[in-house]
Amino acid sequence: MRFISPKTDFAFKKIFGSSESKEVLISFLDALIYGGKSRINNLEIIDPYNAGYTTELKDTYLDVKAILNDGSTVIIEMQVLNVPAFDKRVIYNLAKTYSTQLKYGEGYSKLKPVIALTITDFTMFEQTDRYLTRFVFKEDQDNFIYRNQHLSMVFVELPKFSRSLEDLETASEKWIYFMKEAPNLEAIPNTLSEIPEIAQALTIANQANMSSKDLEELHKREVFMEDRKGEIRQALEEGKQEGREQGREEGKQEGREQGREEGKQEGREQGREEGRLLMQGLISRQLEGKLGAIPSEILEGIQQLSLEQLEALGVAMADFTTSVDLSNWLRDKQ
Repeated sequence: MRFISPKTDFAFKKIFGSSESKEVLISFLDALIYGGKSRINNLEIIDPYNAGYTTELKDTYLDVKAILNDGSTVIIEMQVLNVPAFDKRVIYNLAKTYSTQLKYGEGYSKLKPVIALTITDFTMFEQTDRYLTRFVFKEDQDNFIYRNQHLSMVFVELPKFSRSLEDLETASEKWIYFMKEAPNLEAIPNTLSEIPEIAQALTIANQANMSSKDLEELHKREVFMEDRKGEIRQALEEGKQEGREQGREEGKQEGREQGREEGKQEGREQGREEGRLLMQGLISRQLEGKLGAIPSEILEGIQQLSLEQLEALGVAMADFTTSVDLSNWLRDKQ
């Protein structure tokens, strides 16, 4: 057997976001959000995914939304690329989902909790070695939780997970192992098949059960994501190289106090401008991938944005569907 990676959008939504995925998704959420306890009796997948074929690849992230039996909404997102302002986008999507629950005239008592479950294929939090973390509102000094826990974020960082198949114990460990290692398996291991929903997920991910057109679509998605990873790696390497050159240049000025101070200031300004240009190029490529060809006058508007405005654009672009949305956003920033 050979299994496709659940980290691609084609597989992720087919496994967790289709109309047949209810039991799989319940098991997945119980494991990662509720520590393996059976808290979810039922759920409704919002806009169920129907596996189709694309002529153009646009998005570098994907999500599945579900409403639980208690009325809570869960946003499940698989993020492969560490793109600019991603951390802000998670908060934005969480807050937006919470704030748009109410219909006109409804009171705040109608609001239900929203949970953002985010799985990343990169490290987000260097401060801890834990691969599963949870964030809620807490008081800064005494560390007590806010009166309600309506907004929470759960993160799974796949690179931090290193348990072997033989060492898996909990349901969360088994699901995370599935997310990370499915393409490396040659059969459905007994350890994972102890959870029927993981066995079902692996059956869906089995290449033998997919058509040649499915596999071709999958290959297109994988190439697309690898190309985007390469762009980010190149941008980071260029930034490091420019930083090294700038540091050497500043070192030459150490003999002159005034020159050194001016050099530091100039270096900071230059570094900020170089960082702005790198982010501008990356966001422009992402926008073209998401929206298609961008008119030259809009690209000129993006070139005029400050670093802070580019970060804001990196968050806002998640809601753009056409270049008109982008044009309106730029006009509001003028």
